[in-house]
Amino acid sequence: MGARCRVFSGVMEVNFTGALPGIAGVLLKSPFAAVTLGHVVLARSQADQDRLRRHERAHVAQYGRWGPVFLLAYPLSSMIQFLAGRRPYLDNHFEVQARDACRARP
Repeated sequence: MGARCRVFSGVMEVNFTGALPGIAGVLLKSPFAAVTLGHVVLARSQADQDRLRRHERAHVAQYGRWGPVFLLAYPLSSMIQFLAGRRPYLDNHFEVQARDACRARP
């Protein structure tokens, strides 16, 4: 059990290989395979990190544009979608942008 950490293309990637306390435990139990916090991408496994790299890099770029406000704007976008009767994750402005960015790049 533990975590692996490396810097890949200027982004710190952390992969969790077992149940750990704190944020790792939350990630391992969440429906999300990866989470981006600024220039750090936390993923359940190396396979998830590799599979989701382009999508998570889109979030890193969003953080680069928005700065620390991104960490508030992202959940706010989900809340707005929820209150409007839409899907909080899939209709989140930042998720839509990340999916579009992945489709735009081969």
